[in-house]
Amino acid sequence: MAECLNRRRLLARGAVLAGAVVTAPLQRAMGRPAAGATPVAVVKCDAYEAPLLAGAFRKMLDLIGGIDRLVRGKTVTIKLNLTGGPRWKVAGLPAHRTYHVHPNFVAAACAAIHDAGARRIILVESGYDRRPLDQVMAAGGWSISSINAAGGWNVAWEDTRNQGIWKSYSRLSVPWGGYLYPAFDLNRRYEKTDVFISLAKLKDHANAGITASVKNLFGIAPTSLYGDNYDGAGKPACDEQSVTARGATFHKGDRGVPDGVPPEHCENTPRDWRHRVPRVTADLFGARPVDLCLVDGIETIRGGEGPWIRGVEPLRPGLIFAGRDGVATDAVCAAAMGYEPEAPHRSFPFPGENHLTLLADKDVGVSTVGELEVLGCSLAESVHPFNPDRREIGAPIFQ
Repeated sequence: MAECLNRRRLLARGAVLAGAVVTAPLQRAMGRPAAGATPVAVVKCDAYEAPLLAGAFRKMLDLIGGIDRLVRGKTVTIKLNLTGGPRWKVAGLPAHRTYHVHPNFVAAACAAIHDAGARRIILVESGYDRRPLDQVMAAGGWSISSINAAGGWNVAWEDTRNQGIWKSYSRLSVPWGGYLYPAFDLNRRYEKTDVFISLAKLKDHANAGITASVKNLFGIAPTSLYGDNYDGAGKPACDEQSVTARGATFHKGDRGVPDGVPPEHCENTPRDWRHRVPRVTADLFGARPVDLCLVDGIETIRGGEGPWIRGVEPLRPGLIFAGRDGVATDAVCAAAMGYEPEAPHRSFPFPGENHLTLLADKDVGVSTVGELEVLGCSLAESVHPFNPDRREIGAPIFQ
């Protein structure tokens, strides 16, 4: 279903048609930053060794104005990208060198946030394991003590796949009313924090085209409510022990939500993941705004978001990103991947609708790279094409 274009996007696309704007992401990046646009930092970092990464982190955060005023004296919650858990390998490499954020990247973030004066740091993810999150990641090769020490031993780990330590859920509304969902019931940690950070991995995504700081928030929806859980009568049910995926609910639309959870606006919307996944992504990002985006693009994969997608391959872009505007940060990430951030819906690299465009159309952020201030490495220096032959991204796991 086509969306109405706002005035800024109409003008931008009219300029393209008139030949006033060159469509290649690199050349578009040479435009004038929009008034009030927040900067996005891109810094080269070739490896995860602690001293190298610490220096790159300091440079990256300094470029966007530092984080002292943002985090000093605050509780800071960091959403990690640990999709699927750490049990798989890609080409013999562990999850943290391919499809997960690297533990040293997490440690560097915790150190920077601690040094900036944060009172407390909470690391969160919705896991697919009933063991505590830190135990799961320790079994996957992470040094939990190193991360905790980097954060001044004021680091806690919480699995947000259910209520967790809380006695109820928080209901967070989508400001514009939502593309599909008007509100979501989430683990209360996403409300009970002063600062919220999306710490993401730079990757292709079979359903969303790209995954970075925005798509990372798809994982904040608790599987206890939005997972594929049913009661004895076949009705959607809440299951606090659930470790199921959200395929039937979010991707296919075959399953509703349990009684008492805000349902979709309309039952007659397309039951097609190409329509649904980008819109759910946009709605979740709208419901829980992000204060800071940090993206690990040092080592990653191409062709999909994890080893369950056939044909994924390791890749070493050697880049890290930071920004306060998630849409802008991901637009720069997409350009660095060799993609057009404002590619039309259902055109490469987006197999479905473009979630960055959906958010920009609601004035949530800026997706036009030419309107952004890109600091550190220029995009001309940063581009590492993920799919130079424009091959299709791997087949989605939920059809």
